[in-house]
Amino acid sequence: MEKQYCRVGTVTPLTPGRKAIALLEYQYQNFMNKASMEYADSRLREFFEQKALKVKKTLESLMQ
Repeated sequence: MEKQYCRVGTVTPLTPGRKAIALLEYQYQNFMNKASMEYADSRLREFFEQKALKVKKTLESLMQ
């Protein structure tokens, strides 16, 4: 029997280019939309805002 490897949680590295920038822009907007939902509690809102901030920093570093 051969070993099988689970791909859950694997990360695909972002390569500089238009696809990476488009993906990061989409993720940023998605996190900001989730942070602005009315039914989200404050901890969940803060979590999504922090994720959006991290994506924004990565996006800015790719744009330079």
